[in-house]
Amino acid sequence: MTVPEAAPPTSPRALAWRRRGAAFARGWREFARQRSGVIGLVLLAVIVLLALLAPVITDKDGLDVTRATGGPLDPPSGDFPLGTDRPGRSVLLLTLWSARISLSVGFTATLLSIAIGTTIGILAAHFGRWVSGVLMRVTDFFLVLPSLVLAIALSTVLARGIGTIILAIGLTSWPAAARLVRAQTLTIEARPYIERARALGGGHFHVISKHVLPALLPLVFVNTTLAVGSAIVAESTLSFLGLGDPDPMRPSWGSMLRSAWLDSAIIANAWWYLLPPGIAIGIVVLAFTMVGRALESVLNPRLREG
Repeated sequence: MTVPEAAPPTSPRALAWRRRGAAFARGWREFARQRSGVIGLVLLAVIVLLALLAPVITDKDGLDVTRATGGPLDPPSGDFPLGTDRPGRSVLLLTLWSARISLSVGFTATLLSIAIGTTIGILAAHFGRWVSGVLMRVTDFFLVLPSLVLAIALSTVLARGIGTIILAIGLTSWPAAARLVRAQTLTIEARPYIERARALGGGHFHVISKHVLPALLPLVFVNTTLAVGSAIVAESTLSFLGLGDPDPMRPSWGSMLRSAWLDSAIIANAWWYLLPPGIAIGIVVLAFTMVGRALESVLNPRLREG
């Protein structure tokens, strides 16, 4: 009689990944129960897909005012489903290509803002004492001043362009994330396993990278989702004020609204020129908010129970 061979022991890394996969599956099932979150995710997927496929389904040369084929402010028709602007370019084409710029700026500026806020919040909570005092006073200074005013000042001083807009938004919108991360880090570092890690000789880098940061990731992810909408609104505001990219081949939804205002679209009753970028901004911001709130309820047991 042969004795069956014992199964090889599972490595700790494999067990960790298995637990993460199970946690992700549970989170996804809970997220799928949030109807608003699913709707927002579908809207975002469609908008991002259209933005990515814009070079495939459209011709970028149509953004050039010297190659416009329509008349000035033509109403919607078969050739131009959303009409044309003053130079005769397709408003639908402008809206699709503007989505690429607005979404790119929103995502990049948010990542920069969250990275700065997370770093400052963790350092302030972990080291405490004078480090926390200095970092929190800097944070309070940025919180007191309106972020939009600071962004306008930076955009005015630096050269106009997409990079300037990203820096202006990212460098002025991090304080809220820093205070939130600091509060959560203080809660995490008060847990027994953090004390155990320090007693076993874990240094600052080990505690932050192996224990604090992984516990913060869900909060940071939710905060990132909610902050993208605000970054898109900030980009649209700066572009509407004339501080965006001056290149007409790289439009954004904010620059479309500025062009519609300068071309007196309201006076000319050219609603098709004004509404598409405004509706696009509203839909994207609403979708990000819906997804962020759904994720917040999934990751926060108290909200889920409520």
